[in-house]
Amino acid sequence: MTTAQPRTRRPTSPAAGVAARLTAATAQVAAPLAVVDLDRFDANAADVLRRAGGVPVRLATKSVRVRALAERALAAGFAGVMTTSLPEALWLVRHGVRDALVGYPAVDAGALADLARDQGARAQVTLMVDDVAQARRAAAALAAAPPGPDVAVCLDVDASLRLGVGPWRTHLGTRRSPLRTPAQVAALARQVEDLPGLRVRGVMTYEAQVAGLPDTGPVVRAVKRLSLPEVAARRTAVLAALRDAVGRPAELVNAGGTGSLEVSSAGPGVTEVTAGSGLFVPATFDRYDAFEPRPAAFFGLDVVRLPGPGWATAFGGGYVASGRAGPSRLPRPVTPGWGLSRREGAGEVQTPLRRTRRRGAAELAVGDRVWFRHAKAGELMEHVTAAHLVRGNAVVDVVPTYRGEGRAFV
Repeated sequence: MTTAQPRTRRPTSPAAGVAARLTAATAQVAAPLAVVDLDRFDANAADVLRRAGGVPVRLATKSVRVRALAERALAAGFAGVMTTSLPEALWLVRHGVRDALVGYPAVDAGALADLARDQGARAQVTLMVDDVAQARRAAAALAAAPPGPDVAVCLDVDASLRLGVGPWRTHLGTRRSPLRTPAQVAALARQVEDLPGLRVRGVMTYEAQVAGLPDTGPVVRAVKRLSLPEVAARRTAVLAALRDAVGRPAELVNAGGTGSLEVSSAGPGVTEVTAGSGLFVPATFDRYDAFEPRPAAFFGLDVVRLPGPGWATAFGGGYVASGRAGPSRLPRPVTPGWGLSRREGAGEVQTPLRRTRRRGAAELAVGDRVWFRHAKAGELMEHVTAAHLVRGNAVVDVVPTYRGEGRAFV
């Protein structure tokens, strides 16, 4: 298994030159507004599928949060969806989506009862568990409902990298699942299979320290190089233990994300990878060695005041991304020659912009439109009720976001 070679960094933003075109396309649309460039979106979808090397790619819907665009990705060749919650999975399945993997354990009694009563959904939804207590809650809901198809279960196996021993041990990656060893996976698989109405479908191994970290230096690249063989070896052992425990091979072995498609899809035993951020390519994906960024999602604000020479204030814009607080979570201006104020950042009601020293930057006037990229993919769509779909210099469609359809899922 090989890792992608470092690429030459481009001196300009990957979204350079797009601001004027978006302004022309949305001249008659009130701000704040979210825009998705369909040409870029479609090219990104094709690139994600190419990078997976023929391994099926499951769509991470949290990175899109617009049902029309999720359906567009599925039509382009993505296979199934991964949702964050069971209510979202049920909603999408009832709108025709097939094979919905819930990425996190479900303990909502109402949602589990809803699943148990829905014969069609029981055949299309796969629950995630890493503790028998979660599986027991699902089994109890099934026991209280009319008989129907068994519900598939996926075991979430920790894929982080641990270095050192004892008090010197370092955990690199997300803290997700308590399942780590083949013995732990086998024990839980047997417990799940003993519960009426449930069957083990497979495992997920999300190597966040590979898929979710930009290639910002030699330390990050070293972590990725160390992680890949360790995860591959442990996954192989886990799959063998799972086969022995339930008497059949895993049907589903999920891995990876947008930042690791090439290496994750080549991992032993992997049947599918997951991606979603690669469709929008938010700002946190600008520094990956594996691919050139092609940003497709933007938001526009209008300048409402000029507080001083070299300053402009845009209305709204406090769309700060989740995760560890810091500059990397702030939206990134796309309009050439303008940047965020270090003191104020992006505000709930106003976002001050300061002119940089970049040559050729145009002055801003009251009423001008300025453009930004969100730091993370689908979170932008939680701030608006509609996404404006653009081709070239024109808006070709306006589609509701989850919020626009009256839905708010974690």
